[in-house]
Amino acid sequence: MIPTPDTRHLRRAEYAEHVYDPAEDTFALLDALEQDADALRALHATLCIEIGSGSGCVAAFAARIVGDAAYLCTDINRAAVQCTVETGTRNDCALETVQTSILDALRPRIDGCVDLMLFNPPYVVTSEAEEAAEQCRADLGGAWAGGVAGTKLVDRLITTGAVEQVLRPGGRFYLVAIQRNNPEALVTMLKRHGLNAGVVLQRRANRELLFIIRAIRP
Repeated sequence: MIPTPDTRHLRRAEYAEHVYDPAEDTFALLDALEQDADALRALHATLCIEIGSGSGCVAAFAARIVGDAAYLCTDINRAAVQCTVETGTRNDCALETVQTSILDALRPRIDGCVDLMLFNPPYVVTSEAEEAAEQCRADLGGAWAGGVAGTKLVDRLITTGAVEQVLRPGGRFYLVAIQRNNPEALVTMLKRHGLNAGVVLQRRANRELLFIIRAIRP
């Protein structure tokens, strides 16, 4: 088994009160990456991106699988950006960070260049007003408030064509969802954008049913 990255610094007040702590959804995504480890190594990746990196745990884990590549992490939360950098340092990988929403500050420079993209999005069902307020606040609430279907940011990412546009041919996108997000509909959306998509891991976590969706650009 690939060790989970060291994130003990999350216990410090400047992170504990502002950054999403790795939980069951994080570990489900790590397990999906580990089960695809051989395929990920075969990418010979040069650029990997994590959207909404939070603690940086997922990006650091991916680096242990993929190896020598550039790792870019985005987050709207300044504390998360700082935490991600420290996670990289603690785990001997260079995680470069950009404080931005989704991929806004990186497009179009990364289009067609991304080998691996990861997103554990804010998926909790909330009102549109609460989602907008939490994203504007750019703090811990932005990691979970997802709008009326829990997919506000995911829908924006997919429907604008960003996923297929940033991935290179053969590039992979891994996405976390819960049952209330309608993962089947998300898979259908990704397929409509020309991607080979499907659920690659499903797991019960307390009252939630977690799904990891994988999409590959042909």
